[in-house]
Amino acid sequence: MKLKEIDRTAMQAWSPAQNHPIYLATGTSAQQLDATFSTSASLEIFELDLSDPSLDMKSCATFSSSHRYHKLIWGPHKMDSKDVSGVLIAGGENGNIILYDPSKIIAGDKEVVIAQNDKHTGPVRALDVNIFQTNLVASGANESEIYIWDLNNFATPMTPGAKTQPPEDISCIAWNRQVQHILASANPSGRATVWDLRKNEPIIKVSDHSNRMHCSGLAWHPDVATQMVLASEDDRLPVIQMWDLRFASSPLRVLENHARGILAIAWSMADPELLLSCGKDAKILCSNPNTGEVLYELPTNTQWCFDIQWCPRNPAVLSAASFDGRISIYSIMGGSADGLRQKQVDKLSSSFGNLDPFGTGQPLPPLQIPQQTAQHRIVLPLKKPPKWVRRPVGASFSFGGKLVTFASVRTQPQQGAEQQLQQHHVCISQVITEEEFLSRSDQLQQVVQSQGFVTYCQKKIDASQTEFEKNVWSFLKVNFEDDSRGKYLELLGYRKEDLGKKIALALNKVDGPDVALKDSDQVAQSDGEESPAAEEQLLGERIKEEKQEAEFLPSAGGTFNISISGDIDGLITQALLTGNFESAVDLCLHDNRMADAIILAIAGGQELLARTQKKYFAKSQSKITRLITAVVMKNWKEIVESCDLKNWREALAAVLTYAKPDEFSALCDLLGTRLESEGDSLLQTQACLCYICAGNVEKLVACWTKAQDGSSPLSLQDLIEKVVILRKAVQLTQAMDTNTVGVLLAEKMSQYANLLAAQGSIAAALAFLPDNTSQPNIVQLRDRLCRAQGNPAPGQQESPKIPYERQQLPKGRPGPVAGHTQMPRVPAQQYYPHGENPPPSGFIMHGNVNPNVATAQLPTSSGHMHTQVPPYPQPQRSQNGWNDPPALNRVPKKKKHVQSLPTEKITKKPIPDEHLILKTTFEDLIQRCLSSATDPQTKRKLDDASKRLEFLYDKLREQTLSPTIINGLHNIARSIETRNYSEGLTIHTHIVSTSNFSETSAFMPVLKVVLTQANKLGV
Repeated sequence: MKLKEIDRTAMQAWSPAQNHPIYLATGTSAQQLDATFSTSASLEIFELDLSDPSLDMKSCATFSSSHRYHKLIWGPHKMDSKDVSGVLIAGGENGNIILYDPSKIIAGDKEVVIAQNDKHTGPVRALDVNIFQTNLVASGANESEIYIWDLNNFATPMTPGAKTQPPEDISCIAWNRQVQHILASANPSGRATVWDLRKNEPIIKVSDHSNRMHCSGLAWHPDVATQMVLASEDDRLPVIQMWDLRFASSPLRVLENHARGILAIAWSMADPELLLSCGKDAKILCSNPNTGEVLYELPTNTQWCFDIQWCPRNPAVLSAASFDGRISIYSIMGGSADGLRQKQVDKLSSSFGNLDPFGTGQPLPPLQIPQQTAQHRIVLPLKKPPKWVRRPVGASFSFGGKLVTFASVRTQPQQGAEQQLQQHHVCISQVITEEEFLSRSDQLQQVVQSQGFVTYCQKKIDASQTEFEKNVWSFLKVNFEDDSRGKYLELLGYRKEDLGKKIALALNKVDGPDVALKDSDQVAQSDGEESPAAEEQLLGERIKEEKQEAEFLPSAGGTFNISISGDIDGLITQALLTGNFESAVDLCLHDNRMADAIILAIAGGQELLARTQKKYFAKSQSKITRLITAVVMKNWKEIVESCDLKNWREALAAVLTYAKPDEFSALCDLLGTRLESEGDSLLQTQACLCYICAGNVEKLVACWTKAQDGSSPLSLQDLIEKVVILRKAVQLTQAMDTNTVGVLLAEKMSQYANLLAAQGSIAAALAFLPDNTSQPNIVQLRDRLCRAQGNPAPGQQESPKIPYERQQLPKGRPGPVAGHTQMPRVPAQQYYPHGENPPPSGFIMHGNVNPNVATAQLPTSSGHMHTQVPPYPQPQRSQNGWNDPPALNRVPKKKKHVQSLPTEKITKKPIPDEHLILKTTFEDLIQRCLSSATDPQTKRKLDDASKRLEFLYDKLREQTLSPTIINGLHNIARSIETRNYSEGLTIHTHIVSTSNFSETSAFMPVLKVVLTQANKLGV
């Protein structure tokens, strides 16, 4: 699409790519006259402003020249200097070469000529700047003259060698784009000569045998040093020949897209697959020289173009100079021409004004332009995207933690090959960022499968960092032990043995040591399971005690007085004599004789006893009255609802001691709810213990989510561990339906399954996902997980119903359906965060897919290889999850077990003596760290690092490491000997950043772990 145009009959030159803004220099063309037959000449500089929608280009400066030009180029010589925009080099009519300073032309100075030389014979039609040494300029003129000019010493040019014979005009000249000392020249007879400036002689001559090849253009391949193109101006042979100097007997390829002779060509430096050509058929074509296909035809008029050039800074822009006195600026990216057409109409209208030019005084109506259809207003771009808009590399994450990357790799050309082949590699890597999370998840699954809950809880208790965490796991552990309520009381601080000793001590102060000793013995005996001998001894002691108490009672043989006086005693006596126990009890209560009232109420029956107890508790005001009231009246809800929250442990102990099984869970829930709603932050976290006692998983999830930071994967892992263990405990102790999943728990389980899937653990994610909920996000996730394993979701084999639309692939591009040939996979790099260990075996799946090659088998994990390949192979993990989902309906596949590490002892070569210091230093550092570390997790990391450093020692044995890495490792060893671990980490970072990742990925991450731990422990 046309962007700008300049009405000049001139040669043109774009400013170098380093220059901004973009300028276009024009010099009056030699041997061309315009309609006015003007003989004046000028040098002008225009600025390209694409933000201006008009077709006009802004003229920055004009310099009146006495020369007309055959060739004009703008070199980047001295572009680094301040206020200098390179140098304009012009080839004149009389063998002269003039150097102009474009910055002075733009500034309006009169002295703009840097230097000039007229050493050539005849007009200078060919000029080119060496892109490696920008001070070198090659020029060509008549009589086979070729000169090499040094802009720093312009007076004395050099020659590439002896003149070619017979003498001819030099029509084209070009420096090689890959080798700086190679130069090519061509003449109108069709012969091209390649010069080697180191030897000062021509090394090869290229010519067509038809003798009709009148060469009008010459260009080197931007990337391949031995390839070049020649354009023919002869109408009988309007072709572009592509030559390869490795076999220059005939053209490598011939492009025959023009109907008449070709006047100029230009090869894009930004994309080697774009070659511009303009010819006498008034066409400007953009072709792919490798295939001969025309990618774009510029919309031009019927005039010929004699010069065409790419813009160095904006690769989509080009300029074309035509014989009708116009230079046009085009874009090969297409666009809309409506704005330009409207601008032209507005310009035409404004030149006439608003009034009728015929003097009627009536204003003219606005000019109406015919409406064009949409396809005429839109100018299409190239048939294929050019290289600068194509992604050279790309990466995208897919479901299951897969990272899909692609890159273009150029292969080395084989002997006799036409050119370098560009292969597109697609790599699929398993990205694992949460090794500890995966390890703990795997451990939890193993515990669920082996039912080793008590041992698991004890390990968690030992590893707990806080007292609250320790209490939570202790409460969870009690669920799997005998006498869980008694163990709960012990955890709350109420041990029967300790209580017996305290009671004995208290009685010792009141009744003397003998009574205290006897009571203590009784309490101690009653706590455990008594032997028959102990029971017999205790029975004898109790009979003896009853006899002693009977001695203190009034003698049955004596007399006593029955008083019926008017005082309280008399009234009580009369009430008893008449059998009125209720009145007798009321009189005793009125006289504050509580013990007599209770004794009489017992004799009066259960109903009277209950009323008396209520009246007694109503009158009593001691500190423990309400507790005694609840114990006697069995009103445990009163304790839970009314106790001070500071005494929540005592309330929970009372519930554990007295509550019936059918009301126990509800009371624990009630106490937990009070702690959550009324307590402070500390008490709110303690509500978790109440919910554990109650077995209420949903409320435990809600409480834990409020109390803890649930944003990190490890925090979610903490919650899931507790939830899974509690559900198993409830299943064992309360015989409840654990398949019922609440909304909040289902959401957390869904998040957990998503995290597992993102780390590549598809089977584990499916095992933890709730299978009895209809929430759309969980149904969708289950479907994705099942299909990632190569199986439809359970119950969806015939007509799957999923909450999202499935896109149909177009024909001819089959998707990954079972039975289709899959792409091959070879080991590719794995991604781990710095300082972390690679995940355990079974969690890594990686591959390298080359779409140009097809095979039929894919490895699915590091430990197993399936003989029947699913479309999405995944690491295999146990499916016995927290809620034991039903088995998938799939035919069991035969597995061929491949041991990742051999079990038999293999004799290894010794490490070279000069590198043995590395092994001794690293192993000694690990042992020092192990002796100082107290955290079990740190010790596990160090043990794993010790094992994984064997990869380094194997590479040392095989001597496959580069010298740079070897030197860096020795520097790290020296920093370890001086205890300067920070310097060692700096060296480690340098090695990783400057070396090949695949060469160091097996051992450098664990070496960083060891250095970091050593720095932390200060060993």
